[in-house]
Amino acid sequence: MRIGELAAVVGVTTRAVRHYHHLGLLPEPERRANGYREYGLRHAVVLARIRRLTELGLGLAEVRDVLADDAGKDLVEVLTELDEDLARQEEALRERRARLRSLLDAEGGVPAEGPVSPELAALFAGTAHLSDSPMAVKDREIIAFLETAMPAGDRERLVSSVGEALGSPGAVARAGEAYALLDALVGAEPDDQRVDEAARALAGCIPPGLFPEAGELDQHDHVLRVFYDDLAPAQAEAVRRALRILTEERR
Repeated sequence: MRIGELAAVVGVTTRAVRHYHHLGLLPEPERRANGYREYGLRHAVVLARIRRLTELGLGLAEVRDVLADDAGKDLVEVLTELDEDLARQEEALRERRARLRSLLDAEGGVPAEGPVSPELAALFAGTAHLSDSPMAVKDREIIAFLETAMPAGDRERLVSSVGEALGSPGAVARAGEAYALLDALVGAEPDDQRVDEAARALAGCIPPGLFPEAGELDQHDHVLRVFYDDLAPAQAEAVRRALRILTEERR
């Protein structure tokens, strides 16, 4: 058989046959006097085995290990490991689909910040009327970012604290007042007399669990710097003062 005939018989492409030759998976036959390779039954058997193993999901490196064992005694072990890996992938896919379904079915739909946790999406839906505030939009963006970047345990604490901060009509009303005061500081100087009022209003909206200890705050200094750079000078000063107020309250 020529290479095209071999490929057709096994159901692969000639390019795949050449690739398997290059990787050493399929032995190359000797060339005849006319320069053509002549493939035999053994090549077809090996090529068919390569195809079956790859269709089962084995990588080519794993296929090489299986083919290297002429007796095939490691094949059961390899296939068992593959079955376990596929089971883990199936479970991960089920969890991802459940999360997607929760987002799609959530009241208010998928938030503008993207695919956050269902719990955070529900909190965002309850404060959708605050999205007219540029400061509220920035706040939601930073919360969504933190939920993505934090380890699992810290994410749960974050969502719980946000729920405490925004989980009641009174808390949402206080947050709206703080956002309005912060929005009004656009274009103001850091020493504007309204900065202190905005800082105290913001500090009053932040529950203890949402505000990290002083040592933890230092670890996130680079994040705070980027956050401050995205604010007007007076707004950044109000946030700094709010954090100082909360620090003093913890002492």
